Amino acid sequence: MRTHDELKAIALQDPVVRAEYERLNREEGPMLDAILQARIEAGLTQAQVAERMGTKAPAVARLEAALISGKPSPSLATLRKYAAALGKRVQVQFV
Repeated sequence: MRTHDELKAIALQDPVVRAEYERLNREEGPMLDAILQARIEAGLTQAQVAERMGTKAPAVARLEAALISGKPSPSLATLRKYAAALGKRVQVQFV
């Protein structure tokens, strides 16, 4: 059985996979990290966030998966609901 690091190294040999991996880490990785970290710091499960958002746990799981994959990107309204469920707010900046 191969380790995670070995499988990652194999996957990253594919130029398409490598390009997407680098794009996500460069552009969206910090945003995803912040979103997931906020949920962890709030001490909430996906199910608890879903309840606060007025939805079901699978919807939050899909939202987080979409943030990881970038496809499809969640709407700003959805991110605002997610943030509100954590007692946070969304702030968008152009730098």
